[in-house]
Amino acid sequence: MTEIADSAAEASAETAEAVLNADPVDLAAQLAARLCHDFISPASAIVSGLDLLEDPTAQDMRDDAMVLISQSARKLADLLAFCRAAFGSASTTEVFDARDLETLAGGVFGHMKAALTWEVGPSSINKPAARTLLNLAQIAGTALPTGGTVTVKAVEAGGRIAISVEGAGPRVRLKPEVAGGLLGKPKGEAMGGAWIQAFYVHSLVTQAGGRVAVEAGDEGLTLAAWVPA
Repeated sequence: MTEIADSAAEASAETAEAVLNADPVDLAAQLAARLCHDFISPASAIVSGLDLLEDPTAQDMRDDAMVLISQSARKLADLLAFCRAAFGSASTTEVFDARDLETLAGGVFGHMKAALTWEVGPSSINKPAARTLLNLAQIAGTALPTGGTVTVKAVEAGGRIAISVEGAGPRVRLKPEVAGGLLGKPKGEAMGGAWIQAFYVHSLVTQAGGRVAVEAGDEGLTLAAWVPA
């Protein structure tokens, strides 16, 4: 895991330039758009369920409407809690309990095809590492659209927290713009929704003094990073 993370030290001139020249206003707009995209689906489903409850001609669908509202409300709550920690301040604390992070990640994976396996060693993790861990886990889960297993690992040694997120499944698909974003590359002509999360991870890890690395194939992927402990 450490060897994979260290391999990312060879940053290209293009990557360095992309980070330095990134427009913070544009990045903020793209990140806000990404979050709104994630939230609008369950929010719209809740509204649809409420409309069914209010429709006098659809009373036979009342039970289905209640199930839709319940599931969508839970998904929205899980996403909000996750994103508050993964992207926002979450709290004034600089250290997160690993058990709380597992709960947040588990909430999001409850609405994904992929299963989550949690193998995080440290009982507490600093904020840059916590955000990196959550985002890499979600990125890996998204790359397994038909199911599989995402294994999240973290160890602390030598003044570093080394993170490895491994995804295995029948149809692994890590979008090129996501792999590029994790390495700090510009999105180019690709849509920004998937890229911005990956670029955000690269930016926060780089700012913390760490590195990110990516390895992906047809049946597996590894997203690795290290940050100072």
